Amino acid sequence: MNENVTEEISETSTQRPAVALKQEQSANHDASSIEMRRLHKRFGRDTVALDGVDLTIQAGEFFTLLGPSGCGKTTLLRILAGLEAPDDGSLVIGGKDITETPPHKRSVNTVFQSYALFPHLSVRDNLAFGLKMRGVPAEQRLQKVAEIAQFIKLGQLVERRVDQLSGGQRQRIALARALICEPAVLLLDEPLSALDAGLRSQLQVELKRVQKRLGMTFVFVTHDQDEAMVMSDRIAVLDGGNIQQVGTPAEVYERPATAFVARFMGHENLYAITASQDNWVETSLGRLLLAPSEQTSAQEGWLLIRPETLELGQDQPEGYNCLQGVVKERLYRGSRIEYRLTVGDITLMAVASNLGQRIHHVGDQVTIGVCPEDLVRVAF
Repeated sequence: MNENVTEEISETSTQRPAVALKQEQSANHDASSIEMRRLHKRFGRDTVALDGVDLTIQAGEFFTLLGPSGCGKTTLLRILAGLEAPDDGSLVIGGKDITETPPHKRSVNTVFQSYALFPHLSVRDNLAFGLKMRGVPAEQRLQKVAEIAQFIKLGQLVERRVDQLSGGQRQRIALARALICEPAVLLLDEPLSALDAGLRSQLQVELKRVQKRLGMTFVFVTHDQDEAMVMSDRIAVLDGGNIQQVGTPAEVYERPATAFVARFMGHENLYAITASQDNWVETSLGRLLLAPSEQTSAQEGWLLIRPETLELGQDQPEGYNCLQGVVKERLYRGSRIEYRLTVGDITLMAVASNLGQRIHHVGDQVTIGVCPEDLVRVAF
């Protein structure tokens, strides 16, 4: 089944159902903050899923839990949904402790990775299911279903069974079914992971727009760094049941708190600091000058050099650290070019925008300019 996704997405903001307008008009009142206090969760004797997690999510925030498989992000989401109980700690939503509150009594809905739709039911019956379970009268259910179906631009498909829909259409049905009950918090467990790259990219943008229009608190789980940066107001990076860093996408990417966060965000240019004095550090690349803001008494740690900050050429601006390297590999990426360089026997990656400036070739000797303000000290 073909689907004109771009056209449908662009039209979703033109008409909004009463349920969406109600949310927009009372967003500050309806959106709920979330407080997690010393949450612990263990599975069996040896598996620690959460190890004393403390986290606050602001009302109306698009917040992402990011990390590799087994880091604890899905366990945390299931505790928010009431599908798992913590071994210790407490959970507060909207100022109310709901640690012991059963799932059906929480103002929380979940969009699952598998969508969890009923394939034998029509789109209309899938959308109405949650309302029916809450005892909403039939006439009111029909009205709300019509409104939300129009909101997601699938009103013409309400009579179809969901197994007759495309992946993008199913994703929007799952989202609409979660929104129709007007929860204070919406949980999203990697709902875009099964989609192809193009559709996934488009729906990332649309999901963010929907969240902003409704003013609802979204908690999103993903292992995809790019997806987290595109969609989130803030990100929590998890590893081994612990939160490694919480910050805006720019903070997490540009100033990772630990070497784990730096590597997970895709940074390769990490070099051990072997000595430090004032604004100078010794690394395997040589002695480098840092900005005054990076001065610290710590003698050890890592130095991060983001590849897009490197300047390749013969003449470098005054005040730059200058390294001499050789181009060992050049990768054409369309809008950008990646270079793998060697400085002595150390590898360094650089990224240059493909704007027609000089192209360096394998075997070329180049001067590598490193601005002190672009060097970041990272803890172990």
